[in-house]
Amino acid sequence: MTRPDKRHGPWGPLTRSLTINAVLPLALFYALRAQGAEQWLALLLSSAVPALRVVWTVATGRRTDSIDLFVAGLLAISAATSLISGSPRVLLLKDVGMSVALGAWITGSLLTQRPFAYHFGIRLGGESAERDRLWESSPALRQELRKLTAIWGGGQLLDATVGVITALTLPVDVVPLIGRCQTAVVLGATVLITLRRARRFRARHGVSLLGTRPSHQEPHRPALAEPTGGGV
Repeated sequence: MTRPDKRHGPWGPLTRSLTINAVLPLALFYALRAQGAEQWLALLLSSAVPALRVVWTVATGRRTDSIDLFVAGLLAISAATSLISGSPRVLLLKDVGMSVALGAWITGSLLTQRPFAYHFGIRLGGESAERDRLWESSPALRQELRKLTAIWGGGQLLDATVGVITALTLPVDVVPLIGRCQTAVVLGATVLITLRRARRFRARHGVSLLGTRPSHQEPHRPALAEPTGGGV
């Protein structure tokens, strides 16, 4: 796994992903609707932004992220179904499908050797042999990362459940905005819970839960370290 981009920090890729997959499609949808475009056409064209990114990535010979490929495939399926049924609500359910897939994938990682939260921490802090040693030597770290994985997976599934209700019941024109706000609230709450638990873990065990700040404690004895205060 690659190290974070030092120029933009570890959150750079996440910011770019949110901009391309959420902000730009939302802005384009309402711009098209303001110009009189039909609901299904505005939804289809605005949802194509992530797919165009995949096309551009492939055309320039860069590495394509599996999430991007999934979004593009989901768009193709929902677009074809929408054209057959003539209902824009099918396209609205695309975002719900994304949340379901992410929630299932994150939750399913609990059955693997190392869950989602472990790999997420590596993405934030960079690949480190110390993280491997901590994972092997600290039951507390393993337990907490599995709890965080369950929280992130549950958050995505909750987002999907609410998304189904709004996509099928609310006016089509308001669903994209409400859906983005709802997702932002769920994601924000999940991040805040993660930061709070990470700070508490560091104060209790003296090591970084997600690896975003190197610990000066001995990696083989995280449970015996003295509390060191804040930090993630």
